[in-house]
Amino acid sequence: MTTIDASLRALEIQGTTVPKLGFGTWEILGRDCEEGVSDALEIGYRHIDTAQAYDNEAEVGRALAAGDVPRNELFLTTKLWRDEFAPDRVRPSAEGSLERLQVDHVDLLLLHWPNDAVPLEETLGALASLREEGLVKHYGVSNFPAGMLREALKVAPVFADQVEFHPYLGQDALVELAAERDFMVTAYSPLARGKVPQDETLRAIGEAHGKTAGQVALRWLLDKPNVATIPKASSHERRVENFEVFDFELTDAERAQIDALPKDERVIDPRWAPDWDA
Repeated sequence: MTTIDASLRALEIQGTTVPKLGFGTWEILGRDCEEGVSDALEIGYRHIDTAQAYDNEAEVGRALAAGDVPRNELFLTTKLWRDEFAPDRVRPSAEGSLERLQVDHVDLLLLHWPNDAVPLEETLGALASLREEGLVKHYGVSNFPAGMLREALKVAPVFADQVEFHPYLGQDALVELAAERDFMVTAYSPLARGKVPQDETLRAIGEAHGKTAGQVALRWLLDKPNVATIPKASSHERRVENFEVFDFELTDAERAQIDALPKDERVIDPRWAPDWDA
C-alpha cells in the first residue's frame, strides 16, 4: 500500500470525509469485478463506485464482505437506474442494491441519469426519506450539467454530481458551483477511455516527474477543489499506478498546458443524455 498524506487523500463535503481517489467498476463483471475490488482494497482504495446498471453490485458486495476493511472506513456509492425514479420505486430499488451489496446502507446513492418523465422533486423527496431512515447517508445525481444541477439544488441539498471529466472535457461551471454550494464533483472516465495514455503533452509532463500520462491526468483532476475521481482499472498494475498520484506535484505551467488541451471531446453520450449545455 502506498503511503500518502491523509490531508491530500480526502475531501470534506458537507461535514463528511470522502476519499478523493476511488475505484470505479463500470464494465468489470463477474469474478473479475470481485477480484478487482478485493485487490483495490488491499492496495488502499477506500472509495468504491458501482451502479445497478453495471450488473456487478453482488460481486462488489462479496468482495467487501470478504475483506477486512471496517465498513466505517469505506465510502460506497451506487446508483439508481432511470427506470427506478418514481417515488414508489425508489425504496424497493434501493433496498435491492443494499441486499446485493450486503450492507445496511450506502454512503452515497445517485440518480444515474436525468429522467424528465418523473418530476425531480418527487425523486429527491423519496431519496431524502431514505436518508432519514438511515438507508443512505447522502444522495446526489449523475450526468447533470451545471444548469440542471442548479435546479436540483433548489429542491434538495445534493451531495454530489458524478460526470464525465478528463483533460479533454472541462467541467469549469460545475466545479465553480461545487465550491460555491459545497458539493462534490466525481469525475468518471478520467482517462478518456484510453486516450489519455497516448497524449504527447501528458506523457511529456509525466516524464518530467517519473510518472505516466494517466497519473498526470488524475493529479490534474484531484488538484481541483471539491473534485474526486474514480478511475477503472482491470489489472493490478494499473490499479497501483492510479493510486500512486499523491507523491508529486504539477507546476502552474504544467497545469496551464493541460488546461490548454481541447475541452469539448465527450466519450460518453448515450441517446438518453441531457442537453449538456443546460
